Amino acid sequence: MLNSISGAVLTGLVYGLMVLGVYITFRILKIPDLTVDGSIVLGMSVCAVLTNAGHPFLALLLATACGAIAGLVTGVLQTKVKVPAILSGILTMTGLYSVNLLIMSDNWHTSTPTLSLLGASTIYTKAVKLFPSLDTTFVKIIVTLIICAVAVVFVEMFFKTHLGLSIRATGDNEEMVRSTSIHSDAMKTIALSLANALVALSGALFAQYMGYSDVTAGSGTVVVGFASVIIGEALLLGKKDNLSLAFVGAILGSVVYRIIVAVAIQSEVFPSYFLKLVSVLIIVVALGIKPAKDAFAKAMNKKARISKSAVKPKASAKGAIKAISVVLAIIAVITLTVVFSKAPEENENSSDSVLTTQEEGGMYDSNKIITTQSTEAE
Repeated sequence: MLNSISGAVLTGLVYGLMVLGVYITFRILKIPDLTVDGSIVLGMSVCAVLTNAGHPFLALLLATACGAIAGLVTGVLQTKVKVPAILSGILTMTGLYSVNLLIMSDNWHTSTPTLSLLGASTIYTKAVKLFPSLDTTFVKIIVTLIICAVAVVFVEMFFKTHLGLSIRATGDNEEMVRSTSIHSDAMKTIALSLANALVALSGALFAQYMGYSDVTAGSGTVVVGFASVIIGEALLLGKKDNLSLAFVGAILGSVVYRIIVAVAIQSEVFPSYFLKLVSVLIIVVALGIKPAKDAFAKAMNKKARISKSAVKPKASAKGAIKAISVVLAIIAVITLTVVFSKAPEENENSSDSVLTTQEEGGMYDSNKIITTQSTEAE
C-alpha cells in the first residue's frame, strides 16, 4: 500500500502541470478546453522521439512549445473562425490524433501508436544516478516537485503582469475588457497557448516517467483535470480567490485525486478497468458537495425565518401591552394630580363667595333699616 501511495503522489505531481493548465482555461478564462486530451499526447510523442534521440532536456522544452502551438490553433479557431469553444477544442484534439501518430511513426506511410523509451536516458534516470543512495521513487518525486514549483512560480508571476491581469479580466468580463481597448481575442489565444503548453509539459514528464508514449493515453484527461481542480478548490477551504493558493491547490488536487484512485483500486472494491468510472464518481461527489451545502443552508435559513416570524407577533404584542400600560399609568397620574390640585382652590373659592354674600346681605339690611327709619320720621 505504501508503494502505491508513493506512486500515486508521483503520478499526481506529473499530472499536476496538466491540472494547472486546466485551471487556467476552466477557472481563469472560463472556457472548458477539450484540447487537453490531444495536447498531452502531443507532449508525450515529441518528448519520446527526442528522448530516444538522446536529448531529454530539449525534449521537455520542444514538447512545451508544441503544446503552445496546439493551444494557439484552438484560440484561432475560437477567435478568428468563430467556432464555439467546446467544438474548437474537439476539432484540435481530433486533428492532433493524426499528428501524434505521424510524430511517432518512422515514415509517412506507417503509423506507430506506441513508442517505447526503453534504455533511453531521461531526466529521472540522470537524477537517480546523481543520488544513488536515495530511494528511486523519492528522487523522482523531488525532481517532479521542483519542476512543478518552478511552473507555479512562473505562472503566478505571469498573471501578476499587465498581460496576465488582462487575461484575468477577460475571463471575468469580456465586454468590459473590450470597452477598455484590450484585445480580448488575443488574451484568449495567449491563455489557451499557455495552458496547453503546461499540459504538453505534463505529457512529456509522463513519457519520461513511464518510459513510453501511447496515442490513446490522453483519453479522459480533461475529466481528470476537472476532478483535480474541484478537489483542489475544496482543499483551499474557501480561499480560492488567492491566485497563488489556487495554483498550489491545483497541484495538491491532482495528488489527492491520484491517492483516492489508488486507494479505491487497492481496496478491490473496484476492478482496475473501473478507473474512468471512479473518476466520474469523484467528480460527481465533488460537484455535489457545494449544492448540498447550499440546500442545507437554505433549509436552515428558511426554518429560522419561520421560527422568527412565529415569535415576532408574541414579542410585538407584549411590547404593545407594556406601552399601553405605561401610557395609561401616565394618564392616571396626570389626572389624579390635576384633580387634587383643583380641590383646595374650589374650597377657597366657595368660602370667599359665602363671605361676600353675607357682607352684601348685611349691607343691604342696614341700608334698608336706615331708609325705613328716615321715612317714619318724616
